[in-house]
Amino acid sequence: MHKLLCNNCGLVFKAFDPKGTHRRVAVDKAKPARNRRRSPRFNAHLPTAISLIDSKVQVGKASYSAPSRGHCESISKFGMSFSLVGTRFPETELSQIGRMLFVRIDLPEGPIEAVVTIVSSTRAGEGARRKWQLGAKLYQMSDPDGERLAAYLEKRADGEPIAISE
Repeated sequence: MHKLLCNNCGLVFKAFDPKGTHRRVAVDKAKPARNRRRSPRFNAHLPTAISLIDSKVQVGKASYSAPSRGHCESISKFGMSFSLVGTRFPETELSQIGRMLFVRIDLPEGPIEAVVTIVSSTRAGEGARRKWQLGAKLYQMSDPDGERLAAYLEKRADGEPIAISE
């Protein structure tokens, strides 16, 4: 009889091991990935107009660039991701983390407008068909638009099919 130590919980126990071949070995368990999201994220394919915000014009005032067409590919209560092809914006503007954008997303119930900040940006593809992928965090949205977004997300959570016609 030998005293042994459990590799998983550290409990000391006695076991029959006449040759003394069992030794303590470090456990190599992968820790389960925690879902750290504050709210569910839903895949979508919603037409979107995206404009750059130039807040340096006057204190308290902002001006917007001409909108570029894109698509909202995923959406949640706190953020969204967009794709743009052939955008008219300079690469330095869209690759800047924290850059503010004004977006208009066409939901089935009606459009919503919001100010978002860029949290991630990547560019893939070749030539004129290079595609931007932008991850954005919601910065500001009006109350009626927030309610419309919440209703849309609630329908998606309930599994109700959403029909989009262009």
